[in-house]
Amino acid sequence: MPLPVYADTSFLVSLYVQDANSARAAALMADLPPVYWTPLLEHELRNAVRLCVFRRQITSSQREKALHALDADREAGVLHATPLDWPKALKQAESLGRQHTETMGARGMDIFHAASAVTLRARRFVTFDDRQRALAELAGLDVTSGV
Repeated sequence: MPLPVYADTSFLVSLYVQDANSARAAALMADLPPVYWTPLLEHELRNAVRLCVFRRQITSSQREKALHALDADREAGVLHATPLDWPKALKQAESLGRQHTETMGARGMDIFHAASAVTLRARRFVTFDDRQRALAELAGLDVTSGV
C-alpha cells in the first residue's frame, strides 16, 4: 500500500459537506492513497460538520449523512487510522510555531496539523487553506491544494 497522505480539515470537510471545494476534493481523493486518520482529525472534522449545522450551511439530516459517510470511509480504510506519537508531534509543533507564527500568523491547530504530518512521515499534505499550504510547504511537505 502506498504511504497515506495527510489531509487537513479544510479538505476533509469538503469531502463530507457540500461546499465550493467539494468537486475538487472528490477529484483529488479519487487519486489519493489512504488518508491518515488520527483522533485529532476525527474530533476536529466531526466538530466542523456540526458547526456547519450551527452556521445553517447544512441541516441535521445532512450532518447525519456526512457523519455516516465518514464512518463508512473509516471502516473501508479510506481513512487510515494511525497512532500519533503525541510528544514528538507537540515538539515538532513548537518548533514550527517558533519558526513561523510571528512571520505568517500561523494558528495553533494549523501548526499541529503540519507537525502531525511531519511526525507521521506523510508523503503528501492536502489542504484548501492558503495559510496552511504555506506552513506545510515550510515544514518540508509536498502540498496539494485547491489553489
